[in-house]
Amino acid sequence: MSETGGVREVKSAARTVELLELLAARGDRPARLQELADELEVPRSSMYALLQTLISRGWVRTDVTGSLYGIGIHALLTGTSYLDSDPRVRLVRPYLDEASQALGETIHMARLDGRDVAYLATRESHEYLRTISRVGRRLPAHVGALGKALLAERPDGELPEGPYRALTPNTRTSREALAADLAGVRARGWSTDREEGVLGIVGFGFALRYDTPAQDAISCSVPVARLSAAHEERIVAVMRETRAKIESRAPGGGGGSVHWRS
Repeated sequence: MSETGGVREVKSAARTVELLELLAARGDRPARLQELADELEVPRSSMYALLQTLISRGWVRTDVTGSLYGIGIHALLTGTSYLDSDPRVRLVRPYLDEASQALGETIHMARLDGRDVAYLATRESHEYLRTISRVGRRLPAHVGALGKALLAERPDGELPEGPYRALTPNTRTSREALAADLAGVRARGWSTDREEGVLGIVGFGFALRYDTPAQDAISCSVPVARLSAAHEERIVAVMRETRAKIESRAPGGGGGSVHWRS
């Protein structure tokens, strides 16, 4: 049995979390009982009992035949509670609104979670509606402006060995290429994502340094077709100012709020 911080892991709790994470990762692809049992290497009877318990509590849902399983509504309610209770998200939200109004583009906030970034807030452009970065979505940190802004706050020695997964032909898939890009991010003070995560979209990312190393970042995404040199300059200026405003409002790690570890 594994240990966490010197405390022995509770196997039943770990299995429950693994099941919920597996269902969440499948998105709109419901799973069958045997698939889940095989994936988690759990006896079919044990998996069935666990699923029924979670269905009764709203964490898992099933179809009318009782043969397909997906993530339940309580996962959404708990996720919403996380966002509502997080002091950083509450701090940043008004400034996302300001940046979105000033630029007319899509603005995001995300948090580093392992090798991924998780989107915590999004303000969509009224001119370009494309749900590629909804709240709760995860993306590999190496492919986008948000993730690269946060990776640049850390030494290159912490980068995992490649090759990395490519989402577009422009994704940097080697450790060496990513490290070279991050050196440029440190020199400029912000990151760029030129169609590395999504074709047709350019992003500009800015780490929020109210934590050390930074855990959160904000970004602006814009369609390539609407990006001129002047507009890019304007985006960088507004986003740098937005970052400065946010950081100035979070002195000493949040002004007395609970300082969560994750």
